[in-house]
Amino acid sequence: MICVGIDVAKDKHDCFILSSEGTVLVDVFTIPNNLEGFNALLDKLWACSSPQDSIKAGLEATGHYSYNILGFLLDNGLGTYVLNPLRTNLYRKSLSLRKTKTDRVDARTIAAMLLSDTGLKPYTDTAYRNEELKSLTRYRFDKVKERARLKQSVSRLVCILFPELEQLVPTLHMASVYALLSEFPGARQIADAHLTRLKALLADASKGRYGRDTAVDIRDAARSSIGSRMPAKSLELQHTIRLIRELDTEIEEIEAIIQAIMDELHSPITTIPGIGYRMGAMLLAEVGDFSRFDSPDKLLAYAGMSPSTYQSGQLKNCYPHMEKRGSRYLRYALYNAAKYVCHWDPAFATYLAKKRAEGKHYNVALSHAAKKLVRLIFALEKSRQSYCPAA
Repeated sequence: MICVGIDVAKDKHDCFILSSEGTVLVDVFTIPNNLEGFNALLDKLWACSSPQDSIKAGLEATGHYSYNILGFLLDNGLGTYVLNPLRTNLYRKSLSLRKTKTDRVDARTIAAMLLSDTGLKPYTDTAYRNEELKSLTRYRFDKVKERARLKQSVSRLVCILFPELEQLVPTLHMASVYALLSEFPGARQIADAHLTRLKALLADASKGRYGRDTAVDIRDAARSSIGSRMPAKSLELQHTIRLIRELDTEIEEIEAIIQAIMDELHSPITTIPGIGYRMGAMLLAEVGDFSRFDSPDKLLAYAGMSPSTYQSGQLKNCYPHMEKRGSRYLRYALYNAAKYVCHWDPAFATYLAKKRAEGKHYNVALSHAAKKLVRLIFALEKSRQSYCPAA
């Protein structure tokens, strides 16, 4: 067994090669973050190993900096391990009382961890290919969050320019309202508009739902509005609506690619009532390769949803809090999926009601439902069977 620890950085990587007996085969050396450097690492590995030796390469999860070298190692058939930086940090501190942290020390620490920790699971090619889906789902998450922020700005601006409008429509965030405000961004502009133009604008944007009566109501409200006439705010409103429309288009494009990937995966978790392709994609992307987990409890711990434990002497935590050390995107997806599953699936709805009847707060009861959902998702992914609701 030969273990190589790689400390990843932006422009270079520090490497350290160790034998299974603990002998230093190659002391810490630095390679540039390019193909020449990657090949130099392979040459050193082949030089100090024999054909019957198995090679384990380890590196920390450092986001996008590790993607290229990770793909290179997998393409060359090396057993690759991606380590949690928290674990490597604790392991490094356990080796010495001195506060020493350098790239060279980190490379040695990673190699030593590979040699000593037999419970590590290799990073698979499936998990690497899954990074594309993770990038798409997180990108969509950020876009949706940005759109929500812009919608709040629309509500704020309408409250200044035409506060009465919100009482005349079901919601401000609909195509007909956006079309109206894009052309007439304020009560004063709407009050001065021709009724025929208002009617045509609303009818086209709402596909005939709103006609002359709605146009009259809106114009009359605009003429008696207390809204301010502020050209700067009106311009901001027009630009904000334009940005929201652009984000709508971008989100639709992202979702089309996500749906195409999900159609290829044929994941059974989308057969669970309440989990669509968007939420299912986020769950699959954040979990990655289910073969890395031996049990649902380990998947719960990976999501940061397992309870923390503290015991010393006779002191024991009676109300343990959730660890929340895993992916925040995964926890978000699980909690939101649990809400919809509890709404659409009778078995989960009964389970949630049972926890609520025990006196638990709604969020606590929902966390129990989310944990139950994790166990279900784990079972479906392992068996590749579709979900069968309880009779």
